[in-house]
Amino acid sequence: MNLCTSLPRLASVLLLAAAASLCAAQTYTVTDLGTLSGDDYSVARGVNATGEVTGAVGSDRNNTSDVFIYSAGAMTSLGTLGGNSGVGNGINASGQVAGYSTNASLAYRAFISSGGTLIDIGDLGGGSAVAYGINDAGQVVGSAVTSNGSNHPFLYSDGTMTDLGTLGSPSGNLYWNSAQGVNESGVVVGTSYTASGNFRGFTWSNGKMTPLGTLGGEWSEGYAINNKGQTTGIAYTKGNAEAHAFLQSGNKITDLGALGGPLFVSWGFGINDSGVVVGYSDFQETYHAFVYRGGKILDLNKLIPTGSGWVLIQAFGINNAGQIVGEGTHNGLEHGFLLTPQ
Repeated sequence: MNLCTSLPRLASVLLLAAAASLCAAQTYTVTDLGTLSGDDYSVARGVNATGEVTGAVGSDRNNTSDVFIYSAGAMTSLGTLGGNSGVGNGINASGQVAGYSTNASLAYRAFISSGGTLIDIGDLGGGSAVAYGINDAGQVVGSAVTSNGSNHPFLYSDGTMTDLGTLGSPSGNLYWNSAQGVNESGVVVGTSYTASGNFRGFTWSNGKMTPLGTLGGEWSEGYAINNKGQTTGIAYTKGNAEAHAFLQSGNKITDLGALGGPLFVSWGFGINDSGVVVGYSDFQETYHAFVYRGGKILDLNKLIPTGSGWVLIQAFGINNAGQIVGEGTHNGLEHGFLLTPQ
């Protein structure tokens, strides 16, 4: 029996109340991650199983940012690789952070953290790399410049960076090919250009790159993958008329829609093992963070306490407990947030 459609047949007031609770939308409490001394903004990019968060904290006035880790209610700076900017994009169960930072020469470099120190993990011969995701085994994915100046997706594992190749991308730095996420089985998701100059999301496993689907158009991008192999990102509809967040499970790809209706755009940036997707969508000339579950795309701003002072703009990550991280404005200040289901 479906409680949500069978309420009139329930005689007990207690059962009615319980059923109404089950049918209600999940709501969240909001934790403001704040900033550090001298900084004026923060953004949260990744969350692990225990609710530890990473991202960037910085100063627009000074054009600087540091990698941070937020744990046990406190934010700690991990600094940079010697340059003026850095961001943590992923954090695993051990608290290792992966991301990218400028070095003293202002080159962008991919890193993994170890004991509170950022370690440069190298590149593919072209002097630059950025990292976007990490799994619990410490495998890191991102994009690195090759010796011929092309951007290729990589998998860093056991001290070695492997070029994952492309879907046929032409050479040169005009084509951005990148890995964005990796699950616990080492399956990678990302985006690559094809020989025809179109871009497609992909998964990579055991040396083989497989293109993701689209929503009827020519283009897609892959941003996150869960341990069931489900992926999310953005894909274009027939005629490339619209672009929406998607959920791909096997060969089935689902259009998640957009908060403002079909003519609006949405991006899927995080997915947990229950297939719950988070991201953001344009909405009435602004951006709102969303969560997709139970077949519906929901504005996260409607699922937090009223009068909180928050506008949740972008959601980037979600863990299996349903905690969500991203960025928004709190009483007009740009801060990272952690949402916890209540």
